[in-house]
Amino acid sequence: MGRTRREFLKTGSAAALGTVLAGPAAARGILSRPAGAKVISTWQHGLQANEAAWNTLGNGGSILDAVELGVAAVESDLTNRSVGLGGRPDRDGHVTLDACIQDHAGRAGAVAFVEHFEHPISIARAVMERTPHVMLVGEGAERWALENGFTRKEVDLPEVRKAWQEWLKTSDYKPVVNVENHDTIGMVGVDASGRLAGSCTTSGMAYKVHGRVGDSPIIGAGLFVDGEVGAACATGTGELVIRIAGSHTVVELMRQGMEPDAACREAVHRIMKQNPGLKDHQVGFLALRADGAHGAHAIYEGFDFALTTDSGTELVKATFEQKWE
Repeated sequence: MGRTRREFLKTGSAAALGTVLAGPAAARGILSRPAGAKVISTWQHGLQANEAAWNTLGNGGSILDAVELGVAAVESDLTNRSVGLGGRPDRDGHVTLDACIQDHAGRAGAVAFVEHFEHPISIARAVMERTPHVMLVGEGAERWALENGFTRKEVDLPEVRKAWQEWLKTSDYKPVVNVENHDTIGMVGVDASGRLAGSCTTSGMAYKVHGRVGDSPIIGAGLFVDGEVGAACATGTGELVIRIAGSHTVVELMRQGMEPDAACREAVHRIMKQNPGLKDHQVGFLALRADGAHGAHAIYEGFDFALTTDSGTELVKATFEQKWE
């Protein structure tokens, strides 16, 4: 029996929609399982983070557990001056922390502008799992954390306090991210079954305006995970990343068929085009496709990332657009 015109339009539209949703990414086979688990994270402190993440996977933890506990190891390192309670304060002397986490299904949690908690990444995960919300900030986030079993931790580091007091003598505020190994810890990973997850945590720019929040806790900017396609995270000057929804942009470019390194490069190019003559501001992206392929690219030289697979861990130098003058 022949189909009616309405039936034909209905099934035809569904088929067309399926083609659109599949897109070039599916055509390239990126939904196949990876050869094995893989974890990548930003900067040299990513080596420490990857070790904790890999141990978590080896002990039967999920990839979501791995990306949480991986960056939590860096949050606990009080010698780190850009992540956790050991970070440099804002211009008012407060160390404020931001973090987010996202799983394979797109569920997400984030906290921003919180003080006195060792592991904002764990609070972010709790927000994801225990509330209908994505982000809690400031005093409200702190109160919620206390009500949900997290404890405050007071940290006073004379070295950090002295540096801030020296800065106060001139209060010369230049929110510049340098070539030095520092900044956000962002991590994305995939397990052997192809499940993805990502995390990001930071104490933000030194001597920032009190209340400033960068890209790190913002889903789609500092981190984005799409279980069908891949994941990406960012590091560097957060304002530049936010303005192009950087990590989401990288993932969507992979969906369109770009290789991970090319997707990172295109996102960097968009930032540079939007900010002609840009100097002294670093941005780098990490990308991990659902089949395990990965890539990275930055504005300036100096961005490196930790890569861990069954074969071991290595620190990899990312490709870049230009050298520091």
